[in-house]
Amino acid sequence: MELQVAIEKFLAHLHRQDASDETTRAYASDLQQFAAFLSPPGVTAPSVEEIDLLTLREWLASLFHQGKASVSMRRKIAALRALWKFLLREGAVTQDVARLLTLPKLPKTVPVVPSAESVNGLLDRVAAGIAERDTLVRDIAIFELLYGCGLRVSELVGLRLSDIHWSDRTLLVRGKGRKERIVPFTPKVMDALGRWVAARPGTGQSENVFVTRKGTVLSDRSIRRILTSYAEALSSLQGLHPHTLRHAFATHLLREGADLRSIQELLGHAQLSTTQKYTQVSLTDLLAVYDRAHPRARGDAAK
Repeated sequence: MELQVAIEKFLAHLHRQDASDETTRAYASDLQQFAAFLSPPGVTAPSVEEIDLLTLREWLASLFHQGKASVSMRRKIAALRALWKFLLREGAVTQDVARLLTLPKLPKTVPVVPSAESVNGLLDRVAAGIAERDTLVRDIAIFELLYGCGLRVSELVGLRLSDIHWSDRTLLVRGKGRKERIVPFTPKVMDALGRWVAARPGTGQSENVFVTRKGTVLSDRSIRRILTSYAEALSSLQGLHPHTLRHAFATHLLREGADLRSIQELLGHAQLSTTQKYTQVSLTDLLAVYDRAHPRARGDAAK
């Protein structure tokens, strides 16, 4: 089977399996890059039966020399593994060579989280209408939901009107792997969301909560641009990303005494270890306070 044909069949399989649009786009991009590597101008790509472990490693080595980050490398390996697992099941190959690829270790990084004061200050300035945007009501709801509920941007994009349960102030959120969870929302979120739903255009065209002025679904890229433009205009939070507000949501809850298990449920993390990174953020802040405040830590104590 030709590699390009195999990729197209695999992507069609993902669509039938109702994989998320984000996952499908990511796999398509990575696998097309792999196909391009094997078929430079004037060269025909080998069939999938001819591709061995060494070939896969050669592509990954080329990416490493390009300076690709470990996170990016892990995603591309995941795409190869998913493709070969599918091909083996379909009988297109006799060996799952991608299974033998080793995932690079991720560096242990602590998320950079803005303070509660800076985030709330930005949200207050957005709500005050200082930026004078035509889409202000919608944009306020976006900010309040991302920070008030800790949603991923893909979850915000996929939120439907029927997912809002006004009576008990909860949302039905579809996370990674189509896993569903219930997330409560605050009175401020309820107020902002209610005003947006009442003003929302395109009634009957789309069930998605967040739409453009023409009533079409608002993309994740558009939401990122919205956040960045407000942050640059109204605060010092340059390059604000939706995930920054998700990090802030979790970290600020932890600082106020919420337990890790509850935060794990709210964020939709499959593993508690994923949530535990926020304890490192709080510990870093605690050490900074200690270094600033304790007389024996400043180095200026009386001798």
